[in-house]
Amino acid sequence: MNKRQLGNTDLHISEVGLGCMNLGTNEQNAKGIIHEAINAGINYIDTADLYDYGENEKLVGKALKGKRQDTIVATKGGNHFEPGQDGWYWDPSKKYLKEAIKNSLLRLGLDDVDLYQLHGGTIEDPIDEVIETFEELQQEGLIRYFGLSSIRPNVIKSYVDQTTVTSNMMQYSLLDRRPEEELLDYLDSNQVSVLVRGALGKGMLTSKGIEQWEKKGSNGFLEYDQNELKQVIEKLQVLAQEANTTPQSIAMHYCLSHPGVSSLILGASRPEQIQHNIKAYYDAPNDEAIVKEVSNMTKEQIYEQHRV
Repeated sequence: MNKRQLGNTDLHISEVGLGCMNLGTNEQNAKGIIHEAINAGINYIDTADLYDYGENEKLVGKALKGKRQDTIVATKGGNHFEPGQDGWYWDPSKKYLKEAIKNSLLRLGLDDVDLYQLHGGTIEDPIDEVIETFEELQQEGLIRYFGLSSIRPNVIKSYVDQTTVTSNMMQYSLLDRRPEEELLDYLDSNQVSVLVRGALGKGMLTSKGIEQWEKKGSNGFLEYDQNELKQVIEKLQVLAQEANTTPQSIAMHYCLSHPGVSSLILGASRPEQIQHNIKAYYDAPNDEAIVKEVSNMTKEQIYEQHRV
């Protein structure tokens, strides 16, 4: 699998990464998914302390035993929760982030992580303190690089303008083209890699698009109403058939066509889903005409909400 540089670092990550949020709680199943991903050439493994309140990190850590050298491991912090208690609240303080990363490392069974991401954020955060915290964690050898996981343009720009952020994870797809307007080129010019989540539009940009639309599209999607959404899905299905490929392949190729994108972080709840994702990746048409065609059939969008 092709790899792309992560920001301005010495890390090169697979163009498809594994998002671990949907691993579930069965240890054997989670291990099977992660091993399937690594065997398929995926080297980027992404988790977060909030996923199942730390249990996800434990599963990831167990699955990575003996395979750490083959992987680039990322986790996230900033959502304050206490073991055995329900609920969480946003806490980007230095005290909590330092406590959070040490707990994450304990659960993962690692001495350090390659990428530590702020899991959210608002313009009201003590940004200087967060940056200082990340830099201290680097100096302490607990993290190699730090990034963000945010869709808020003003927050993202505040961090990028003040420090050497490595990456930003955000939602981006044919159905959510908001990053194109003001973030993709901006981040690329600042050598900040984009890690894409949601590239398959809740499954609506796959061969099962209409089935997923029936389940998840009744309220539309962002600026698409229910009927507009269905029309886009149907047009994508026709285009894929004409191009002898799949909607999923086109959707993945579209996101990867931007040079600022380093990887598509795709989740899986079964090992077979890894196989489907990898097949779609390799079947993706390297055709700029298709990129242009699907951009013409979908909406250009801007961030009207979620700015700060």
